[in-house]
This record gives sequence, C-alpha cells and structure tokens, in this order.
Amino acid sequence: MIIVKPGAKIPVDGAISEGSSFVDESMVTGEPMPAQKKIGDLVVAGTMNTSGSFTFKATKVGSETLLAQIIKMVEEAQGSKAPIQALADKISSVFVPIVLVIAFVALGVWLFFGTGALGFSQALSYGLVSFVGVLVIACPCALGLATPTAIIVGVGKGAKEGILIKDAATLEKLHKVNTVVVDKTGTITKGKPTLVDIINLSNQKDEELVSILASLEKKSEHPIAHAIVNYAQEKKIPFAEVSNFEGIQGKGLKGSINGTDYYVGNVKLVGDLKVSFDVVRIEEFTSQGKTPVILATKEKVLGFVMVADEIKPESIEAIKDLHALGIKVVMLTGDDEKAAKYIGSLVGISVPLDEVIAHVLPQDKLAKIKELQGRGQIVAMAGDGVNDAPALAQADVGIAMGTGTDVAIESAGITLLGGDISKLVKAIKLSNMTMRGIKQNLFWAFIYNIVGIPLAAGVFYPIFGWLLNPVFAGLAMAFSSVSVVSNSLRIKAKKL
Repeated sequence: MIIVKPGAKIPVDGAISEGSSFVDESMVTGEPMPAQKKIGDLVVAGTMNTSGSFTFKATKVGSETLLAQIIKMVEEAQGSKAPIQALADKISSVFVPIVLVIAFVALGVWLFFGTGALGFSQALSYGLVSFVGVLVIACPCALGLATPTAIIVGVGKGAKEGILIKDAATLEKLHKVNTVVVDKTGTITKGKPTLVDIINLSNQKDEELVSILASLEKKSEHPIAHAIVNYAQEKKIPFAEVSNFEGIQGKGLKGSINGTDYYVGNVKLVGDLKVSFDVVRIEEFTSQGKTPVILATKEKVLGFVMVADEIKPESIEAIKDLHALGIKVVMLTGDDEKAAKYIGSLVGISVPLDEVIAHVLPQDKLAKIKELQGRGQIVAMAGDGVNDAPALAQADVGIAMGTGTDVAIESAGITLLGGDISKLVKAIKLSNMTMRGIKQNLFWAFIYNIVGIPLAAGVFYPIFGWLLNPVFAGLAMAFSSVSVVSNSLRIKAKKL
C-alpha cells in the first residue's frame, strides 16, 4: 500500500483504495486535463498527483508497469530501423574501380597503338601523361564533398530556424514523406487548459463575471480552477474577498462575495439548485471538447465560461502548408470522437482526405504508424509526450516538440524548438532544398569527369591533337570541388 501526497509522482501502477484526487496523466494519455481519481480507479507509474492525497495498492511493478512497456516499445522500434546508405557512397563504389580501369586501359592503348606511330619513348610519355591525367581529373574529392557539405549547411540553417536535426539520414528521409501523423495535445493545441469562451447571461460586465468566478476558484484545488485564475491574472482582473467558502464534492463549490451567495460548478450543481437553464447550449460546447464552468445564484444562472485546450495559432497555417506540399495529415488523440473531429475541422484536417482518430493509447499510435508504413506510406510523426515516444521511434521521421518530454525528444530525429508546428513545414522544405543541393553537387562533381576523362585519356589526340596536361587536370579537379562547396553554401542564402 502506497500513500501519495499532493505534487508527488506515482511510483508504480495500482488501484486506489482510500481517498481521491486529480492526477495529471498527460504523460501517458496526452490529454491536458487532469483526471479525477476515486476509490477503485487505476493509476499509472510516472503520472503526477496534483491536489488531494490518496492511498493505492500496487498491482504492477518494475518491467510490468505501463511506463516500462512504453520504454520497451521505443527500444524495439529504434532497433528495427535500417540505416540509409548515402547515394554518393554507392556511386563511388562503382566509379572508382571504373576510373582505375580507364587509366590502365589508356596507358595500354598508348603503348600498343602509339609505339608504331610515335616510337616507344614518345608513346610511353603520352601514355603516362594520360594515365596520371585520368587519375587526377577523376579524383572523387567533389564526390566526397557533394553530400556532407550540403547536409552541414542544411543542418546549420535548420538550427538557425529552431529546427534541430539529429542526423543526416533523417534530413535525407524527410523530403520523401507523404503522410504526417500529428498528436493533438501539445502539438496542434497548447497542451494546457485555458479559458476560451465567456457566455454572459447577466446584466453585469464580462470582467465582473470573471472576477466573481476567479475569486471563488482561487480557493479551489481543481485543475480547471487554475485556468480561470490564470486568465484573470493575465487580464489584470481584480479578485474579491470570499467568505463561507465550501467545496461541493463532484459538483463544484459555493461562497459569499459582498453578502451574495454564489455557486460555481457543473450541470449537476445547477440541477440541484433547480434554476432554469439551457442544457442544450452547454452540450453544444462539450461536443467541441470544452469543459463548462457555470456561475449561478440561488435564483438564476449568471453565465458560464468554457475551459479547453486552446489551438496553437500557427497550427491552421501549418496544416494548410502541408496540404499545399501534397502531404496527407492524420491526427491522433485520446479525446472522444466528436471533440477530435471538431478540433480537426478547426485546423483544416478534413476527412476523407485526412484522418482523425480518437480514443488512442500509446500502443494504438505505434500500430497506426506500422499500418501506414505497411500501405507503403513514408510517415513523419509529430508529438511531445511519453505516450508518443514509441510512435516517434517507429516513424520514418520522428519529430518532437521542444516543449515536450525528454523521452519524446530522445526518440525523435528532429526537434522543433518552442513546440512551433509551423517549423515542421520549414523542416520539409529544408530537406527538399538540401536534397536538391546534393543532386546538383553530384552533377557538378560528374560533369568535369564526363568531359575531362576522355580528354585526359587522349581520345581526341588522333583527331584534334588534344592531350590534357596533368596540371590542368588538377585545376579542373580542384574547380569541381570549389563548385560543389559554393553550390552548398547557396542553401544558406535561400529562404524557407
């Protein structure tokens, strides 16, 4: 039996046997609203107790806990990844032996055919010039520089834009992505409850209504109360003196301000007061994933506020830009289906082109990534929680929000500083730009060889009397390297 005090982390999985509290399970479920826990409810290792104190019985410890299972899934997903072999390495493995063969063939041809026409001494001289010229002009320095220079510049540019790229393979793979899977909480939304709507049914000003609400909620330990109090503090709305404060279990609270008794809570509390109220209007908001907090007196309802996980302002633009790049978006969330589809529609995730999947657990996210990959999709996954870590590791490209958990950042190949999802679009554009730069570099690395090798080998000598001096072959080889480096540096100047 384990006692958990307010603010403490839950050490193992178990079931509550005494007391009640609100537990922040965002690490596992991804949802920002702390969940109410009472006797008989299950709690998970690693989650945070926010307010009350309770005792629970340990049912799973060590490697059996949900957190240990998530870590195991991450390890399996990371271990199954095959490294991407660079294009330049493949080319070099074929190109270098071919050049050596050409150099020896050139020397042999000069000696075989040139001895009769020019004499052995002259033929050997020209043969050695050709042999050295071919080796010098074909020296694959530019080929070796083509990929790393572009990637170094690309990674540096990304860092400047707040996009941290873990390795070159990730940057290379990103330009092929055709499906982006996003976690809702902390990625599309801000990941913490905030006051989003004020519906005033009284003749008082909105500020007065919020002042009464915030003054009462300031004495409450409920997680939603913090959202209302924070809103009042941000808007510099004054707090009033509260007397006769009393918490009403499972329904809300009551208190007196300037001699008037006020009640704050949910629909059940208003039902107990037996005052007329439009419940349909409340249901309309709750279907959007918002939580109502109603303010009433004994005679009437004065108004209500809605607390929800607010959408990041940059999310709408980011989804629009992803669609413009021809990328399908899949949103995963632990929310119920109605709320998930509503949030999806607000940011432009439109079914059937895109997908919105609700009631999702960590293993479901991993399974969804595998399913998409099984359909031949190249998948990028963006998330921020421990619950996203297995999916981030499994995805072709894992993208973590910089505001997220350490395990998510560790599992991902790319981290977006500040948790700004619009940087995801920039990262894809950067990958396209870098890969284009690599292909251009490979072109410059080869164009000198294609033109220079026949000239160095003496192919044009019988027709035009041209033979490439090894000095000029060295100059051409150096110039190809300069071209490649200069072309890579151009990426730095381009706008994302």
